[in-house]
Amino acid sequence: MNILSIQSEVVYGHVGQGAARFALQRLGHEVWAVPTVILSSHAGYPRVEGEAVSPDLMRRLIAGLDANGWLKHCDAILSGYLGSAEQADVVGEAVRRVKAANPQSLYCLDPVFGDEGRAYAKHGVAEAMARTLLPLADIVTPNAFELSSLTSVAISDVSDALIAAKRLGRPLVVATSIPAGPDRIGALAVDKDAAWFASTPRLENAPHGAGDLFAALILAARLRGDGLDVALKRATTATFHVLNESVSASSAEMLLIKALTIPMDGLDSSDIVAVVGATRETPSHIPPPPVR
Repeated sequence: MNILSIQSEVVYGHVGQGAARFALQRLGHEVWAVPTVILSSHAGYPRVEGEAVSPDLMRRLIAGLDANGWLKHCDAILSGYLGSAEQADVVGEAVRRVKAANPQSLYCLDPVFGDEGRAYAKHGVAEAMARTLLPLADIVTPNAFELSSLTSVAISDVSDALIAAKRLGRPLVVATSIPAGPDRIGALAVDKDAAWFASTPRLENAPHGAGDLFAALILAARLRGDGLDVALKRATTATFHVLNESVSASSAEMLLIKALTIPMDGLDSSDIVAVVGATRETPSHIPPPPVR
């Protein structure tokens, strides 16, 4: 299938497009990558060069795809890190354009703006995502900090995450980095019918990019037609496999090319469970949620 991926591009390492593109290609998808920033690496290194892509250039790149008749063949859109709040309008326009041509297409919003208790995106990006992109999303993949910021729900466990996921009001919410005890961490997937929680051992000093990889794998699983529990299991297993290989090698970057063999059945049944009392009604209209 054809996937329009709109997120960060780095020269060195595997975050943003560098994480999502290979995973999706490895699974047989064509990826049309539109950058939001072009940087030498992620921001965790002492020196980072590069800049945000202008909204005008992003529009022209997407217009070029459309003019050549390719957007009508797009099966999904994946958006991640934005270099400015103004870029949210460009992403929203692209989503509406693709969905007008192909109403069956899916939009996965990975609201990349913070983690571990702090926001790192540019001023106004989180608010623009909540206001412009969240109402369009079929799938949303926030981490615990982002989910808490979008809903004003403090998240300390699975129950809190379930309340917050329901508050987003989107067809499918898959929240990551949910605490599951002192030595485990997990992901919660919630749709209108059920919720599933998958956990893995917590890894210390895990490299950047896991959320970008996970969002791509969730989208791929849903495009494949996997049920919610299977999609969560596949994405969690593959992401943990890559992170574990990277941590074991003391790598500062995900060893994506070496590690990503896309294992599909690595979790024991005890690692993924149905969440009791998870069904919900999806309101017909959800106002943009608050962003703290």
